[in-house]
Amino acid sequence: MVPELRKQFNENFTKEKYAAYLDDLNSKHPGAIEFRVAETPIFIDKAFKGKAISACESIVDVITQYNFMSLTAHAIPADVWVPGENSFSHFIAFDFGICENASGELEPQLIEMQGFPSLFAYQIWHDEVTRRHFSIPENYSAYLNGFEKGQYIDILKEIILGEHKPENVILLEIFPHQQKTKIDFYCTQDYVGIKPVCLTELIQEGKKLFYMNDGVKIPIKRIYNRIIFDDLQQQPEEVKEKGKLLLEELDVEWAPHPNWFYRISKYTLPLINHPYVPQTKFLNEIGTIPADLENYVLKPLFSFAGQGVVIDVTKADIEKVTDPQNWILQRKVKYADIIQTPDIPAKAEIRIFYFWKEGDPRPIAVNNLARLSKGKMIGVRYNKDKEWVGGSLAYFEK
Repeated sequence: MVPELRKQFNENFTKEKYAAYLDDLNSKHPGAIEFRVAETPIFIDKAFKGKAISACESIVDVITQYNFMSLTAHAIPADVWVPGENSFSHFIAFDFGICENASGELEPQLIEMQGFPSLFAYQIWHDEVTRRHFSIPENYSAYLNGFEKGQYIDILKEIILGEHKPENVILLEIFPHQQKTKIDFYCTQDYVGIKPVCLTELIQEGKKLFYMNDGVKIPIKRIYNRIIFDDLQQQPEEVKEKGKLLLEELDVEWAPHPNWFYRISKYTLPLINHPYVPQTKFLNEIGTIPADLENYVLKPLFSFAGQGVVIDVTKADIEKVTDPQNWILQRKVKYADIIQTPDIPAKAEIRIFYFWKEGDPRPIAVNNLARLSKGKMIGVRYNKDKEWVGGSLAYFEK
């Protein structure tokens, strides 16, 4: 992305440095990082950063408009609608592919977005360790809008804790210690002071929830929600049964409320009109099937971990869909082979974190993560036995 920085990084890279880097990353919680960490960060200049933020702010304009709640009224499946919804999402994540347009220019293209948390706490540690082991210019930062580590931790704590003590706030997940993202849960405990608690460990007494902490029953006042309901629906019956309590009226606050996972999602894409957001339509609203289907991707609105996505779409694929209101047809983007590596170039995605404080009129960009890939899609299954791929972070020119 920034040729001189890429050249300098690659020339100074050694496998010994990378091994030391991984050892340091794993030292905080040994064995907790279960995904591949890429050998390199991504360097982003001011121009490209400006394009990505422009797209995010355009989407935020839609999310903050007066009728957004009514526009997304049908986004939440009836069987996972949770009472007690608030009027905004505490957290939003925007995923952009680094793409090449028809003129051969680099530009961000929105791939997906979620009104849901990401690896917010792990990325604090990731940046710290990356700077220790590699030469990152002082005028480049993983943080956005002038944030630095201390300020970022402060706003993260403020949003997650609300007005409660850490012991009365939990990070809620399904079998958190078995999740591939558990390193983030442990880092959240380090920086925010709350414990990861499994859904199956919740104790319900009427509208109140409790959890056991060192043998003491502790009331839960606020939930930092990390449960994805699509994941819950894949669980054994006894876990799904336990999950039904989340659909009841409870005396708890949510950060973020589970309904926002659906309101800000693939469902929102057809509402956006921006050059860096691929044209997207609900399948049931398409009058004529495009003749150039090779330029589109078919996606289910509700699926877990990308399941059901059809990359090479045919007319038959569309015709066999029985619930077109639950599918979108999205124009394909062309990922750029942009990150030079010792063998073949890698593609990249950047996820920009937005935090929304209580009382603020709109959320603000604060941090990021990135992923490198050499496969057909971003993700572990497409990058087996490859190097210079995996989880990373972007450094933006200030």
